[in-house]
This record gives sequence, structure tokens and C-alpha cells, in this order.
Amino acid sequence: MSIGPAAANVVPMNDTPSPFRAGIDLGGTKIEIAVLGPDGGLPIRRRVPTPDTYEKVVVAVRDLVQGAEAELGAALSVGVCIPGVISPSSRTIENCNALYLNGRALDRDLSNAMAREVRVANDANCFALSEAADGAGAGKSVVFGVILGSGVGGGLVVDGKIVAGRHAITGEWGHIPLPWLRPEETPGIHCWCGFWNCLEMWLAGPGLAADCDGPGARDAGELPARAAAGDAKAQAALDRHVDRLARGLGMVIAILDPDVLVLGGGLSNMAHLYEQVPPLLPRYVRSESITTPLVKNVHGDSSGVRGAAWLWPA
Repeated sequence: MSIGPAAANVVPMNDTPSPFRAGIDLGGTKIEIAVLGPDGGLPIRRRVPTPDTYEKVVVAVRDLVQGAEAELGAALSVGVCIPGVISPSSRTIENCNALYLNGRALDRDLSNAMAREVRVANDANCFALSEAADGAGAGKSVVFGVILGSGVGGGLVVDGKIVAGRHAITGEWGHIPLPWLRPEETPGIHCWCGFWNCLEMWLAGPGLAADCDGPGARDAGELPARAAAGDAKAQAALDRHVDRLARGLGMVIAILDPDVLVLGGGLSNMAHLYEQVPPLLPRYVRSESITTPLVKNVHGDSSGVRGAAWLWPA
């Protein structure tokens, strides 16, 4: 693809690593850039609306980087997080809910536009990398980042490096079935992906809301307050959700045995999860004792864009 002569204005990278790293969060409605400084701070952070064509998206990312470089007076290494993966076979993006990216060679197009290597990774992997680098998982060898929001996802970081896997699907625990189904949970829920009883349908915010208030309910954020005010229906839904989350995480522990589970996404703000889920984990893992900590993320909604910057070493 061609994006015009303005690409020649991009600051070329040299052999000396820059102390500044740019992270780009590429979403369906907005593109965000955050520059990670050598002190771990974010001296530049801004957003622009996502344009209406792929070619304009590439230009918008390039222009954000150029603007940050002009402001700092330094070239930047660039990492990008996306809500999808780069297929190891086709080297193009797949499984992306930002549909304009699917089938595109984004890493190559951005690299050509900016005259340097640009690294692209899944947003859940970037979340896990950010929290492993200097967040809730700092100092731990095996960090599993858990995303609980409008969907369910995850990312695995081992010794400071993302583990993407042979098919670039490591950590996609949202589309494995809820284990140990109770009689009242059968026959279950048909997932949009085509499978039955995917964890995403039970554990994500819309699934929790629907479990409490019926089909069509989408907002689970108010359920803890309702339960605290004496709403028995809300409390029962939260109790079921806690047990289901413990069952799902029990499988993760049995397979990966991580040093820490770091929770992100909108449901990570539910304080009761950190108190009530860990005591249930020993029920669902065969081991003499299970002490895996479940902790809230440190960097909040900055974790994805910070993790994109961390795709380059300090």
C-alpha cells in the first residue's frame, strides 16, 4: 500500500536505542498513543478518533508518532496492541473485533510507513506484559493476565516475554468451556463463536448481568452495590459468578501454575473477587495447597498501551 510522500518525514531510527518507547492502542473507535519514558512515566498521551479506512488508520498512527517525536526531539521505538492476533501462517490479522484490521499486514504496513520495525501484539498479551514489567506482576516469573470485561481473554508472560504460542492463541481461555457444570447450568449457553458454554458467556460482564436480570441485561457494574443494599437476586448472581470464576481459573492454574493472576477489565473493579475467589481455588486444583494470588492490575486502562511500548526492551 502507498500512503503518500509524507512518510519520508518520519524520523529514521539509528543503532542507538531511544530512551522513549511509543505504545499505540488501536481500537474500533479510537487510536491512543502513550510514550513511555525512561522513568516509567508517560510524558505524552493522546487519542484521536479511528478513521474510516485502513489506509487512513496507517497514516493516523504515523502522524501520532511523528508528532510525539517532534515534541520530544527523539526517535521512538513503536509497539502496537490490537484486539486480535497476527496469524503465524498468513502473517495478517485475524479474530479482530476491529473488523477493518482483519486480513491486513498491519505490522509490515506500519513498518514501511515509518521506516523502522514496528511490533504488533494482542491487547491481552500487552496487558499481561505491562503488569509483568512494572505492575501487579512485577518480579514474578510466570504472570497470567486475566481480562474480565465485555469479553474474557488472557495473556501469558514468562520471564518478561510474551508467550504467544504456535497458533498465537496462548491465553485465550475465554473460549474453553466452563468446567464442572452444575445440573442447573445444563444444557448451557451457545457462544457467538459457535461453541457451547464458553467461559466468556458465563464470566464476562454481559453474562453476569444476564444471569441476574435475564436476557438482554448488559450492565453488571451495579450488582455489587445492589447486593450490599440487600438485593438477594444480585447477591446470588455474584455468588454463582465467583464460583464459576474459581472453576475457570482452577483450569488455568492446573495447566500453567502461574506465580500470579492479574485481573483486568471492567470487572476487575469488583473488590469481592479478590476476597472470595482465592479460598475456592483449592476445590478445583489437585494439589496439596493452592496459594496462587489473584490481584488487581496496577496500571488500569493504561496497561494495554503501556504493554505495547514494552514490546521493546528498556
